[in-house]
Amino acid sequence: MASTLQLQAIALAVLLLALAPAIPASSAQRQPPPVGLARPGCRDRCGNITIPYPFGIGAGCYRHDVLGGFQLHCDDTRSPPRLTISDYSRIQLAGLSLAAGEARAYLNATRKCYNSTGGLVDRSLSYMSLGTSPYLFSPAKNRLVATGCPSLGYFVDSREYFVSGCTSVCRPPQYTIPGQGSCTGVGCCQSDIPPGVDYFQANTLSLQQAQLDPAFTTNVVVTRCHYVFLVETAWFSYSDRGFLNRTDDFAVPVVLDWAVRNVGNCSAARRNATDYACRSANSDCFDSIGNGAGYRCNCSKGFEGNPYLDGGCTDIDECRRKDRYPCYGDCTNTPGSYICECPPGTNGDATRQNGCRTKDKFTLALKVVTGVSVGVFLSVFMCFWLYLGLQKRKLIRTKQRFFEQNGGVILQQQMRSYSSAGAGAGGFKIFSKEELEKATNNFAADRVLGRGGHGVVYKGVLEDKTVVAIKKSKMMEEAQTKEFAREMFILSQINHRNVVKLLGCCLEVEVPMLVYEFVSNGTLYHYIHNKDLKADITLDTRLRIAAESAEALAYMHSSASPPILHGDVKTANILLDDKLTAKVSDFGASKLAPTDEAEIATLVQGTCGYLDPEYLMTCQLTDKSDVYSFGVVLLELLTRKKALYFDGPEEGRSLVSCFMTAMKAGRHGELLDSQVRNEVRAEVLEEIAHLVMQCLSMSGEERPTMKAAAERLERLRRYQQHPWARADANPEERQTLLPMEHRDLPIMFRQQDVLDLEEGSTYSL
Repeated sequence: MASTLQLQAIALAVLLLALAPAIPASSAQRQPPPVGLARPGCRDRCGNITIPYPFGIGAGCYRHDVLGGFQLHCDDTRSPPRLTISDYSRIQLAGLSLAAGEARAYLNATRKCYNSTGGLVDRSLSYMSLGTSPYLFSPAKNRLVATGCPSLGYFVDSREYFVSGCTSVCRPPQYTIPGQGSCTGVGCCQSDIPPGVDYFQANTLSLQQAQLDPAFTTNVVVTRCHYVFLVETAWFSYSDRGFLNRTDDFAVPVVLDWAVRNVGNCSAARRNATDYACRSANSDCFDSIGNGAGYRCNCSKGFEGNPYLDGGCTDIDECRRKDRYPCYGDCTNTPGSYICECPPGTNGDATRQNGCRTKDKFTLALKVVTGVSVGVFLSVFMCFWLYLGLQKRKLIRTKQRFFEQNGGVILQQQMRSYSSAGAGAGGFKIFSKEELEKATNNFAADRVLGRGGHGVVYKGVLEDKTVVAIKKSKMMEEAQTKEFAREMFILSQINHRNVVKLLGCCLEVEVPMLVYEFVSNGTLYHYIHNKDLKADITLDTRLRIAAESAEALAYMHSSASPPILHGDVKTANILLDDKLTAKVSDFGASKLAPTDEAEIATLVQGTCGYLDPEYLMTCQLTDKSDVYSFGVVLLELLTRKKALYFDGPEEGRSLVSCFMTAMKAGRHGELLDSQVRNEVRAEVLEEIAHLVMQCLSMSGEERPTMKAAAERLERLRRYQQHPWARADANPEERQTLLPMEHRDLPIMFRQQDVLDLEEGSTYSL
């Protein structure tokens, strides 16, 4: 075995002299070994081959992971010493590179020799298995080469499946093609290899006796021996003289790509700081790309050394290496870089020879140029200043036009008349566009509180530190703008603890912006439906929120002058403050109560799932439309189910429809939220169900007023929390807290009291 390897080494030396490759040996072999590449106290060379960590010879000198392959062995009994991989002793290494992530190894060529009749007389087969090591054959730096004629050279993987190959045929000398490149299929052929190859077993198949086209059999020159081998692309060069008549064995260098492959990439490696290979603080991690998973380490820019060692990457003193970092001025080294400046009194490019020149004095020509430049600059500045002035005037006119178009003049007159009458404007203010832009940081995305069908709501902070909510609407019909200012001023006079206060508006924009008081706890919709909150909501809290919302709507219907219809009552338009007090908001669809029958909506407004069926048919908004929507809100509060579900079956998408069906079957209690079922008294449940059915009646005349609904909810709440409501309490005492018109009702409704919703259902009283 030893004599065979010595013969291979001698043959390789002869081949190198014969082929005289143009590519020089690797820099690791030409340069002296860098200092500190191996672990302290560990051997850093084997002959003339440098051994940097993570490679090493001996215990504790190499990186140890599950794949192995970094432990090397140096046989000093040979001359020169022979470096191999401990787990793969057949693989002889010729060089290692940290920066390129490469190793060079020797591989014997596969040879088959034939007699004049095509019979096989001698052969030498070769293979290399890299197993599960950190090494893979480099697809970029190697190629498969086959020589000899006529033959098919190829190699297979560990399962003996074909991987790559090529065909070599020799033309007679008199038919040589001028200008044909070397190793293009005549006498020699070559083929690329795919990435991820960890096993190489070469073979050659003679085509001399095959039943093929004459181009492969009779019209060819036959060589005695055929070769196939994997070889480093930059090392190999072909000539007929060197290969066609040779019959001996030889070895060639191949390039192996190596990486730390016990994890797939840098991201995964960084999760395990103990096993992370890039130990130097001044190192960077690179994913292995193009040839297997894994990662490698390199010193950061401006540093050199071994990134796999603690403190292995040291700063490069560029000022001492002017051949690589030219500086013809004052050079100052900095960590990872350097500063190259011209000496005092000069300027220019100090990195170029003769790039620094003495500073010129302020010559006459320079003065003329400076004067002309200043004149041109002043002229341009004046033109720009005039342009800005014209644009500012145009902007002022545009703001004034929008202000008048949105009824700003009328609004100012109303505010003055209120002030002169001693009533005041109720804190209502007309804001400028600049004030609201400043309050919202120019309507920044991080100030968005919510987005709805009518626009976007931003959180703003006024100059007096008042926190407000600013609604920037998307659009407004022309018919709406005529009455906008008057309606907004009337809405601003609403002063109820359960109605979001309208503090002002901005009219100098195309679509007016509204300024409301800020309510800190978000919407009721978010509070009851947000899965992240998972908050327990007591029945008392639900009834209180419902009662407060009903009181707010009742106030707008009955106490406001003129009465105000909301038009879009839903959980998303009910806000909660830090004490969970309900505040009705978003008057985007609100209307003053119509004064005559002519005021019929041309476009239905509101939200699906909450819309009054009667409103859909008549297109006329009434106070009973708000009552119907409130019934849906009350149902949402008690069930914690959304008004509409689009994911389920069609018959179960509407919460109202599900409730009506459950009432018919007497199973309405099953729809309730589990916490409500645990807390609610049976008689209270039936009273609430009775109220919901009234609010959801198809006929508006059969629905209660919001005032009546609010009073009933408040009485039910007091009844639920009163000690008289205990099961052992006096029935007469409990009856006094029930709503007057429903005392002594049976606990369960009769089946005939609930009619089919699809047949125009109503709730019988």
